[in-house]
Amino acid sequence: MSNRTPIIAGNWKMYKTTSEASAYTAEFLGLVAGVTGVEMVLCPPFTCLAEVRRQTDNSPVRIAAQNMHFAPEGAFTGEVSAPMLKEIGVTDVILGHSERREFFCENDEDLAKKVAVAIEAGIRPILCIGETDAEREAGKTEEKLRGQIEGGLAGIDADMLAGMVIAYEPIWAIGTGKTATPEIAQQAIGFIREALTGRFGAGAAGRVRILYGGSVKPDNISELMAEEDIDGALVGGASLKAGSFAQIVKFS
Repeated sequence: MSNRTPIIAGNWKMYKTTSEASAYTAEFLGLVAGVTGVEMVLCPPFTCLAEVRRQTDNSPVRIAAQNMHFAPEGAFTGEVSAPMLKEIGVTDVILGHSERREFFCENDEDLAKKVAVAIEAGIRPILCIGETDAEREAGKTEEKLRGQIEGGLAGIDADMLAGMVIAYEPIWAIGTGKTATPEIAQQAIGFIREALTGRFGAGAAGRVRILYGGSVKPDNISELMAEEDIDGALVGGASLKAGSFAQIVKFS
Protein backbone atom coordinates (compact mmCIF):
# COMPACT_ATOMS: atom_id res chain seq x y z
CA MET A 1 0.00 0.00 0.00
CA SER A 2 1.31 3.44 -0.91
CA ASN A 3 1.19 6.52 1.31
CA ARG A 4 -1.58 7.97 -0.85
CA THR A 5 -4.79 8.33 1.18
CA PRO A 6 -7.44 5.96 -0.27
CA ILE A 7 -10.66 7.36 -1.74
CA ILE A 8 -13.92 5.40 -1.73
CA ALA A 9 -16.62 7.09 -3.82
CA GLY A 10 -20.22 5.96 -4.24
CA ASN A 11 -21.85 6.81 -7.59
CA TRP A 12 -25.62 6.64 -7.14
CA LYS A 13 -26.27 7.22 -10.86
CA MET A 14 -29.98 7.97 -11.50
CA TYR A 15 -31.24 6.52 -8.24
CA LYS A 16 -32.78 8.10 -5.11
CA THR A 17 -35.23 10.92 -4.62
CA THR A 18 -34.22 13.65 -2.17
CA SER A 19 -36.14 12.01 0.69
CA GLU A 20 -34.50 8.64 -0.04
CA ALA A 21 -31.10 10.33 -0.23
CA SER A 22 -31.69 12.06 3.09
CA ALA A 23 -32.55 8.79 4.84
CA TYR A 24 -29.54 7.05 3.30
CA THR A 25 -27.15 9.83 4.34
CA ALA A 26 -28.34 9.81 7.94
CA GLU A 27 -27.86 6.02 8.11
CA PHE A 28 -24.47 6.13 6.38
CA LEU A 29 -23.07 8.85 8.62
CA GLY A 30 -23.98 6.76 11.65
CA LEU A 31 -22.25 3.70 10.22
CA VAL A 32 -18.99 5.47 9.36
CA ALA A 33 -18.69 7.68 12.43
CA GLY A 34 -15.08 7.59 13.59
CA VAL A 35 -13.69 6.13 10.34
CA THR A 36 -10.28 7.60 9.55
CA GLY A 37 -7.57 7.09 6.96
CA VAL A 38 -9.92 7.07 3.97
CA GLU A 39 -11.67 9.81 2.00
CA MET A 40 -15.39 9.16 1.58
CA VAL A 41 -17.27 10.65 -1.37
CA LEU A 42 -21.02 10.46 -2.07
CA CYS A 43 -22.14 11.17 -5.65
CA PRO A 44 -25.92 11.80 -5.63
CA PRO A 45 -28.09 12.99 -8.55
CA PHE A 46 -28.25 16.76 -9.06
CA THR A 47 -31.62 17.03 -7.27
CA CYS A 48 -30.15 15.59 -4.05
CA LEU A 49 -26.82 17.41 -3.94
CA ALA A 50 -27.85 20.36 -1.77
CA GLU A 51 -29.64 18.20 0.81
CA VAL A 52 -26.85 15.63 1.08
CA ARG A 53 -24.31 18.45 1.35
CA ARG A 54 -26.34 20.00 4.17
CA GLN A 55 -26.45 16.71 6.07
CA THR A 56 -22.74 16.08 5.69
CA ASP A 57 -21.63 19.61 6.64
CA ASN A 58 -20.04 18.60 9.93
CA SER A 59 -18.55 15.36 8.62
CA PRO A 60 -15.47 14.49 6.56
CA VAL A 61 -17.67 13.19 3.71
CA ARG A 62 -17.13 14.92 0.36
CA ILE A 63 -19.94 15.44 -2.16
CA ALA A 64 -19.53 14.91 -5.91
CA ALA A 65 -21.75 15.76 -8.84
CA GLN A 66 -22.02 13.13 -11.58
CA ASN A 67 -21.38 15.56 -14.45
CA MET A 68 -20.78 19.23 -15.21
CA HIS A 69 -20.76 21.52 -18.25
CA PHE A 70 -17.56 23.38 -19.15
CA ALA A 71 -19.29 26.75 -19.67
CA PRO A 72 -19.90 28.96 -16.60
CA GLU A 73 -23.42 29.76 -17.85
CA GLY A 74 -25.34 29.92 -21.11
CA ALA A 75 -28.07 28.53 -23.31
CA PHE A 76 -27.41 24.87 -22.49
CA THR A 77 -30.81 23.51 -21.46
CA GLY A 78 -30.56 20.75 -18.88
CA GLU A 79 -26.92 21.38 -18.01
CA VAL A 80 -25.25 22.45 -14.74
CA SER A 81 -22.12 24.59 -14.39
CA ALA A 82 -19.15 24.66 -12.01
CA PRO A 83 -20.27 27.90 -10.27
CA MET A 84 -23.70 26.35 -9.59
CA LEU A 85 -22.07 23.29 -8.02
CA LYS A 86 -19.51 25.30 -6.09
CA GLU A 87 -22.15 27.52 -4.48
CA ILE A 88 -23.97 24.57 -2.92
CA GLY A 89 -20.74 23.10 -1.55
CA VAL A 90 -19.97 20.35 -4.07
CA THR A 91 -16.31 19.31 -3.66
CA ASP A 92 -15.82 16.82 -6.50
CA VAL A 93 -17.24 15.95 -9.92
CA ILE A 94 -17.25 12.70 -11.89
CA LEU A 95 -16.30 13.39 -15.51
CA GLY A 96 -16.34 11.05 -18.50
CA HIS A 97 -18.10 8.07 -16.95
CA SER A 98 -18.54 5.43 -19.63
CA GLU A 99 -22.32 5.84 -19.46
CA ARG A 100 -21.89 9.56 -20.25
CA ARG A 101 -19.51 8.72 -23.09
CA GLU A 102 -21.77 6.02 -24.53
CA PHE A 103 -25.28 7.41 -24.05
CA PHE A 104 -24.57 11.16 -24.23
CA CYS A 105 -21.72 11.17 -26.75
CA GLU A 106 -19.16 12.85 -24.47
CA ASN A 107 -15.73 13.05 -26.05
CA ASP A 108 -12.18 13.63 -24.83
CA GLU A 109 -12.06 17.18 -26.24
CA ASP A 110 -15.07 18.27 -24.16
CA LEU A 111 -13.77 16.39 -21.14
CA ALA A 112 -10.43 18.21 -21.34
CA LYS A 113 -12.34 21.50 -21.05
CA LYS A 114 -14.42 20.18 -18.15
CA VAL A 115 -11.36 18.92 -16.23
CA ALA A 116 -9.60 22.29 -16.52
CA VAL A 117 -12.73 24.27 -15.60
CA ALA A 118 -13.42 22.07 -12.55
CA ILE A 119 -9.87 22.50 -11.24
CA GLU A 120 -10.02 26.26 -11.80
CA ALA A 121 -13.30 26.37 -9.84
CA GLY A 122 -11.78 24.43 -6.93
CA ILE A 123 -13.81 21.29 -7.65
CA ARG A 124 -11.78 18.06 -7.79
CA PRO A 125 -12.35 16.11 -11.02
CA ILE A 126 -12.66 12.32 -10.98
CA LEU A 127 -11.92 11.47 -14.62
CA CYS A 128 -13.12 8.03 -15.74
CA ILE A 129 -11.31 6.03 -18.39
CA GLY A 130 -11.60 2.42 -19.50
CA GLU A 131 -11.85 -0.04 -22.37
CA THR A 132 -14.68 -2.16 -23.78
CA ASP A 133 -14.71 -5.96 -23.85
CA ALA A 134 -13.98 -5.90 -27.59
CA GLU A 135 -11.02 -3.55 -27.12
CA ARG A 136 -9.57 -5.76 -24.39
CA GLU A 137 -10.01 -8.90 -26.52
CA ALA A 138 -8.27 -7.16 -29.44
CA GLY A 139 -5.29 -6.25 -27.23
CA LYS A 140 -6.06 -2.53 -27.44
CA THR A 141 -6.48 -1.76 -23.74
CA GLU A 142 -3.28 0.27 -23.40
CA GLU A 143 -3.91 2.12 -26.67
CA LYS A 144 -7.41 3.08 -25.49
CA LEU A 145 -6.24 4.19 -22.04
CA ARG A 146 -3.34 6.22 -23.43
CA GLY A 147 -5.67 7.98 -25.86
CA GLN A 148 -8.15 8.86 -23.12
CA ILE A 149 -5.33 10.14 -20.87
CA GLU A 150 -3.82 12.30 -23.60
CA GLY A 151 -7.21 13.61 -24.75
CA GLY A 152 -8.91 14.14 -21.40
CA LEU A 153 -5.90 15.72 -19.70
CA ALA A 154 -4.84 17.95 -22.61
CA GLY A 155 -5.64 21.16 -20.72
CA ILE A 156 -3.74 20.61 -17.46
CA ASP A 157 -0.20 20.64 -16.08
CA ALA A 158 1.60 18.48 -13.52
CA ASP A 159 0.46 20.50 -10.50
CA MET A 160 -3.17 20.20 -11.58
CA LEU A 161 -2.80 16.45 -12.17
CA ALA A 162 -1.49 15.82 -8.66
CA GLY A 163 -4.69 17.26 -7.17
CA MET A 164 -7.18 15.31 -9.27
CA VAL A 165 -8.38 11.71 -9.37
CA ILE A 166 -8.41 9.15 -12.19
CA ALA A 167 -10.88 6.24 -12.12
CA TYR A 168 -10.11 3.14 -14.20
CA GLU A 169 -13.42 1.55 -15.06
CA PRO A 170 -13.22 -1.32 -17.54
CA ILE A 171 -16.54 -0.94 -19.37
CA TRP A 172 -17.00 -4.71 -19.48
CA ALA A 173 -17.12 -4.77 -15.65
CA ILE A 174 -19.63 -1.96 -15.02
CA GLY A 175 -22.97 -3.25 -13.79
CA THR A 176 -22.28 -6.68 -15.30
CA GLY A 177 -21.27 -8.50 -12.13
CA LYS A 178 -17.90 -9.16 -13.80
CA THR A 179 -15.01 -7.71 -11.83
CA ALA A 180 -11.49 -7.34 -13.11
CA THR A 181 -9.27 -9.56 -10.99
CA PRO A 182 -6.99 -7.58 -8.67
CA GLU A 183 -4.13 -8.55 -10.99
CA ILE A 184 -5.91 -7.22 -14.11
CA ALA A 185 -6.90 -4.03 -12.31
CA GLN A 186 -3.34 -3.50 -11.01
CA GLN A 187 -1.88 -4.13 -14.46
CA ALA A 188 -4.13 -1.50 -16.07
CA ILE A 189 -3.73 1.03 -13.26
CA GLY A 190 0.02 0.48 -13.20
CA PHE A 191 0.06 1.25 -16.93
CA ILE A 192 -2.01 4.40 -16.33
CA ARG A 193 0.50 5.60 -13.74
CA GLU A 194 3.38 4.89 -16.15
CA ALA A 195 1.62 6.83 -18.92
CA LEU A 196 1.03 9.73 -16.53
CA THR A 197 4.70 9.62 -15.51
CA GLY A 198 5.74 9.91 -19.14
CA ARG A 199 3.43 12.86 -19.68
CA PHE A 200 3.63 14.78 -16.38
CA GLY A 201 6.67 13.42 -14.52
CA ALA A 202 7.11 10.98 -11.65
CA GLY A 203 6.27 13.49 -8.90
CA ALA A 204 2.75 14.28 -10.09
CA ALA A 205 2.07 10.72 -11.25
CA GLY A 206 3.11 9.42 -7.85
CA ARG A 207 0.69 11.72 -6.03
CA VAL A 208 -2.43 11.35 -8.19
CA ARG A 209 -4.94 8.87 -6.80
CA ILE A 210 -6.15 6.20 -9.26
CA LEU A 211 -9.33 4.34 -8.36
CA TYR A 212 -10.77 1.08 -9.67
CA GLY A 213 -14.45 0.88 -10.63
CA GLY A 214 -16.53 -2.00 -11.94
CA SER A 215 -18.68 -4.28 -9.78
CA VAL A 216 -16.83 -3.42 -6.55
CA LYS A 217 -18.48 -5.12 -3.55
CA PRO A 218 -17.78 -5.63 0.16
CA ASP A 219 -16.34 -9.07 -0.60
CA ASN A 220 -13.74 -7.97 -3.17
CA ILE A 221 -12.65 -4.53 -1.95
CA SER A 222 -9.86 -5.76 0.37
CA GLU A 223 -8.18 -7.76 -2.41
CA LEU A 224 -8.32 -4.80 -4.77
CA MET A 225 -6.96 -2.39 -2.17
CA ALA A 226 -4.00 -4.68 -1.47
CA GLU A 227 -2.57 -3.87 -4.91
CA GLU A 228 0.24 -1.31 -5.05
CA ASP A 229 -1.26 1.22 -7.47
CA ILE A 230 -4.98 0.96 -6.58
CA ASP A 231 -5.82 3.95 -4.40
CA GLY A 232 -9.52 3.34 -3.87
CA ALA A 233 -12.75 2.57 -5.65
CA LEU A 234 -15.57 4.22 -7.56
CA VAL A 235 -18.51 2.08 -6.50
CA GLY A 236 -21.80 1.83 -8.40
CA GLY A 237 -24.57 -0.60 -7.42
CA ALA A 238 -23.04 -1.57 -4.08
CA SER A 239 -23.11 2.08 -2.97
CA LEU A 240 -26.92 2.28 -3.16
CA LYS A 241 -27.39 0.69 0.27
CA ALA A 242 -25.79 2.53 3.17
CA GLY A 243 -24.78 -0.68 4.95
CA SER A 244 -23.07 -2.15 1.90
CA PHE A 245 -21.23 1.07 1.09
CA ALA A 246 -20.13 1.51 4.70
CA GLN A 247 -18.64 -1.99 4.61
CA ILE A 248 -16.64 -1.04 1.52
CA VAL A 249 -15.45 2.20 3.15
CA LYS A 250 -14.23 0.15 6.14
CA PHE A 251 -12.31 -2.31 3.92
CA SER A 252 -9.22 -2.36 6.14
